[in-house]
Amino acid sequence: MKVTVDKILSLSESDGVDELQKHLALLSDDQVSEHQTCVFVFVMLGSPVSVSHGANRRLLVYKHCIPLCESGDLQTEVASDIIGLLMLETHSLPGHALATLASLYVDAIKVGEMNSGRSLELFPTILTALAATEALAYGKGELSGDEYKKQLINSLCSKNCIFCVRDVPLSAEELQFLIEKILRMFLKLDLQEIPPLIYQLLLLSAKGCKKLVLEGIISYFKKQDQLQKEEQRNGESEDVEVQTIPQDQLRHVEGTVILHIVFAIRLDHELSREFLKNLKVNVCLDPLCPFSIALLLSVARIQRYEEQVFEFLKGTITKNFKDDQIQHSSKFLQELLPQCNSISNMILDTVKNSVFGWDHVTQGLVQLGFILMDSFGPKAGAFGKVTEGTSSTAKTPNQLACRLGGQVLLESFMMHEPIRGEILEQVLNRLVTKTASPVTHFIDLLSSIVMSAPMILLESSSKVTETFDQLSYLPLSTVQGLLKAVQPLLKVSMSMKDALILVLRKAMFSSNLDGRKSAVAGFLLLLKNFRILGSLASSQASQAITSSQVQADVHSRYNTAANEAFCLEILSSLRRCLNQQADVRLMLYEGFHDVLRRNSQLASSIMQTLLSQLKRYFEPEQDLLPPLKLESCISAHGDQVFIQEPLAHLLCCTVHCLLWNQNIQSGGNVSDDDDDEDEEGGVQSELHAILKSITKRMIKSELEDFELDKCAEFSTSSSVGVKNSIYAVLVMGLNEVLMEYNFITANYNSKNHFEDILELFKRYHKVSEILKERAGKGRPMSSKTSRSLLSLGFISTLLTALFRYNSTQSREESLSVLRSSGDFLRYSVSVALQKIQQLEETGHTDGPEGQSPDKTFRHLCDITSVLMWRYTNVPSTVEDAGKKEKGQSVSLLCLEGLLRVFTTVLQRYPTRMSNFLSSLDVSGEGEAEGEGSDLTEQTAFYIRQFQRALMNQLSGGEEEFNSKEAQLLVSILSVLSRHLNPSSQQFVQMITWTVKICKETNFEDISLTKGLLSLLFNLHVLYKSPVSLLWEMCQDIHSQLGDIDQVLLDVCHWCSRSANHSPSSYQTFLLSLYMWLPLGSVVQMKSLAMRITYQKLSVKLSGSHLTPQCYCFITYVQSGELTAGGPEKLKKKKKEDEAVAAKVLRETKAIPNLIFNIEQYEKFLILLSKKSKVNLMQYMKLSTSRDFRINAATLEAALQEQQQDQSQQPYHLLGAAKTDKRRDFGSAVSTIYTFKRLAYLKETLKPDAFLSISPE
Repeated sequence: MKVTVDKILSLSESDGVDELQKHLALLSDDQVSEHQTCVFVFVMLGSPVSVSHGANRRLLVYKHCIPLCESGDLQTEVASDIIGLLMLETHSLPGHALATLASLYVDAIKVGEMNSGRSLELFPTILTALAATEALAYGKGELSGDEYKKQLINSLCSKNCIFCVRDVPLSAEELQFLIEKILRMFLKLDLQEIPPLIYQLLLLSAKGCKKLVLEGIISYFKKQDQLQKEEQRNGESEDVEVQTIPQDQLRHVEGTVILHIVFAIRLDHELSREFLKNLKVNVCLDPLCPFSIALLLSVARIQRYEEQVFEFLKGTITKNFKDDQIQHSSKFLQELLPQCNSISNMILDTVKNSVFGWDHVTQGLVQLGFILMDSFGPKAGAFGKVTEGTSSTAKTPNQLACRLGGQVLLESFMMHEPIRGEILEQVLNRLVTKTASPVTHFIDLLSSIVMSAPMILLESSSKVTETFDQLSYLPLSTVQGLLKAVQPLLKVSMSMKDALILVLRKAMFSSNLDGRKSAVAGFLLLLKNFRILGSLASSQASQAITSSQVQADVHSRYNTAANEAFCLEILSSLRRCLNQQADVRLMLYEGFHDVLRRNSQLASSIMQTLLSQLKRYFEPEQDLLPPLKLESCISAHGDQVFIQEPLAHLLCCTVHCLLWNQNIQSGGNVSDDDDDEDEEGGVQSELHAILKSITKRMIKSELEDFELDKCAEFSTSSSVGVKNSIYAVLVMGLNEVLMEYNFITANYNSKNHFEDILELFKRYHKVSEILKERAGKGRPMSSKTSRSLLSLGFISTLLTALFRYNSTQSREESLSVLRSSGDFLRYSVSVALQKIQQLEETGHTDGPEGQSPDKTFRHLCDITSVLMWRYTNVPSTVEDAGKKEKGQSVSLLCLEGLLRVFTTVLQRYPTRMSNFLSSLDVSGEGEAEGEGSDLTEQTAFYIRQFQRALMNQLSGGEEEFNSKEAQLLVSILSVLSRHLNPSSQQFVQMITWTVKICKETNFEDISLTKGLLSLLFNLHVLYKSPVSLLWEMCQDIHSQLGDIDQVLLDVCHWCSRSANHSPSSYQTFLLSLYMWLPLGSVVQMKSLAMRITYQKLSVKLSGSHLTPQCYCFITYVQSGELTAGGPEKLKKKKKEDEAVAAKVLRETKAIPNLIFNIEQYEKFLILLSKKSKVNLMQYMKLSTSRDFRINAATLEAALQEQQQDQSQQPYHLLGAAKTDKRRDFGSAVSTIYTFKRLAYLKETLKPDAFLSISPE
């Protein structure tokens, strides 16, 4: 062996290779293989490919070195050097040798012998050299090297083949076939083998087929998600947990693949463009899935794609919600299209999946959540009114998208600790900075976070404390929502509570009114929630937080004595508010009753405070009228008069607190010390005496005692009128409060009390009528009346007593006093309508229990039951027959109230509609129908009642027909029909009845017709396709109107005969058409291939002739405006001059629009110059019309001329001259606009025809 090696080495060092070749020819294959490891370089050198035995020896070297490198016996550097040398010599091998080596590789790959992959770098070089071979022996024939390469690639079926062919030149068809084959392999591979294979596949995508690669990867993981969901569903139904692929393993693999794809996108921007383009194009055919959403959010971390990704997601989310809404509202679309996939479920699944180490996705989820809430949250409309109010259930696509953003942020906060601080900080920042727009959705999110994870939030209590420092600068609604949201934290964090109290005390003395109101709101909230436990049982003596994570018993920390001292200290601070503005006092009065209900141990202090305040305005002398000092309730500052003390609200708060405390004591629910009980009893007795005295003297008082009568002035333009208006509102409010107090204290037993109530109402009604007649001295009064101070609970009780109460003879006699007054009955129902409307708009009502949704719902059910009973049992025709009073009938008011109630329940309590209908005890039959039946059956029962009422209206003839009642009935049917199941028999009956009514009704009432047709279309679209209905309706219309073809022909014939067909008429028509086309938009759409005609006509003429005229005209008009503002404002002009001046001002409003058009024209002209490489701006002078400039000489001359004119000619002549001048301005505006549009005649008219028009 040593002799052979030495011989080879010595021959290789000689100058020629002939001797080396002769010596190698004498060696056998075994000898060559035995010494190949050491001397294969020299063997290659001595084995020329021109002779067959040399090529065979080279092939032998390849066959020996490839397994040797794969075995791992050689060092990595040595194996790399060997492979590198073999790659250099590969292209010199003959075709049959290349084919042999390629087949060797393919066989080794198929059986899995290429595990280490050290020699796989040689395979692409072999395939490349093989593809360059012209012909190969294949079977009995020949085959080109390229065809042979294709067959080899087709036979590959291993994950290592990607690495092998990555550097091999492939045609588009070969690449597509290979990628499709690899993608099909995914289902056969182990899950852990997928990420490296996808990494190689992404590298291979640099050659092409990027769309195919991305679609295949996304489709694979989408199928895996669906498979796992089905397994979970089946496991839950069968109580067997079987998983083909563990969930955590799948999520980790998905996270790794997402990282690979994002890395590839960073390197290959074409891949990212293809990815985004493919998603945008196929979003309808192939919806998003949790994996693709996570991939999008990861790509959004790349700054250049951030805006594109989130805009795409926003559009996709809203489109999905809109499509789903439209599909649910149309039976035709439900049958035509498949069910929409819920995008919200997919995004929430992505949030849940991100818990498996998807840190690269979490930041995108946070951004997406805030983008959705910022973009689709409620917006501020005119005068601060919310354009899209929040309701208990999101309905519109914008509301659904906003709610989805909140869910994403809440779930992310719960699952990912690193982003909690960022989410909380951004929520609090939005509460502080978005003062001009509603932030209720962010408050709801903060409240959900607090309730879900209060102890987690305590870790970031410093951020909440910092927000407290801004309370005095925030809107009142934001402060109330924020404090209510963090209220559970105040019970377990003493430092947070102390920081809040310190801020509220500072805000109490703020110079800002809203700051003081915020302080009152905060203190009232603390009084409600920090209860004085007193002598309650120990099992009830804890303050617990309703939360899934914490139940904190803080009674040991905040004991009874500490809470009592704390609450009394707050009350002493609140008493200072009784000397502040009316708004601050009003907030205090509205909150005292809720404090008393939640913290009954404060009754003595609150009642004493109210008594002291009431005594300031009460006249103790029983003979003095009126009993209250109204002059002390107003204040004046210069000519302005405003209310200082809302006396009616003070009395209302006193009555409600007094009655509630009296009921509690009579029930024996509170046990106090004897001294406290005696003191409190004395306060109550004194308050009762004061209220009785006020009642008697208010009945005796006349309007003149309050300086109110029919001759009083109520105009808002004078201080006297404002003062009288305030007095009137206070008197009306006082009478309402006294009516409620006397009704409750009478307890149906005293007829005298009910007579007093009626007398109080008469005085209320008289003031109300005076306000309607005298408001604004002849101008029509606004339909918006002052808000009633009657509570919703009292309205419920009052209506029940008036319309449905059946009891003893004595009680009936008492109630008959009130029932005898038609005005009082209408007033009672009108107040109920007002409360229902307030509940619909704001979600709450004034007065006690108005903030409680459950109690409000209960009162709403009682009111609806009464209104329903009254309308169905006392028909409006019967009532109208014996009615002599003016105003709407009670039945019609009840029907209007029913419409408002059904609409309110649908909006505010959609999930409680079944309970609502069940509570409407209209009759024994109705209750039996409502109980134990589903929502469709309950709704159908009440629909039938309103159908009968509508049929009675339509069958009674035109004399007895009440259009407004019929419209209200149709509106109620439309609202109730939304709760019918479209697949139920009741729905079919409703459609059949509606079609019959529409066919048979022949009343010429436009509003009723529109209502019935709207009801028909809304029902029919939920039942089936509306094509047949529309076709039938078109036939009916045609049968009524007849053919119109002849009429159209006659008109066209007249036009053709009347037209002038001369050549000049054609020019005139084109001129009239083009003069109204804006020049800027024409330039924007102009193509790059411009003609010389366009440059000369449009650009040159507009720059040289039109633009200077416009600028001179603008300067002329502005100088005219300057001179028109002097003497006219110093003296009063006649009405004719004022009208002319107003008209001139309206005409000069066209000037800003003219300037804007000039600037747009210049902008598009500059862009067109850049694109066409032609300087189109050489004739243009850039606009300076918006610049602030003062011509001193012109100004001085104008002022001197103005002084001379004032001294030389009468005032009215000066005004007339300027009026004529301003009229000329208006006509000049039209002239300039017309000439500007004439410049567009560039290509249609001949140049000489255009130039014949004088630019002057």
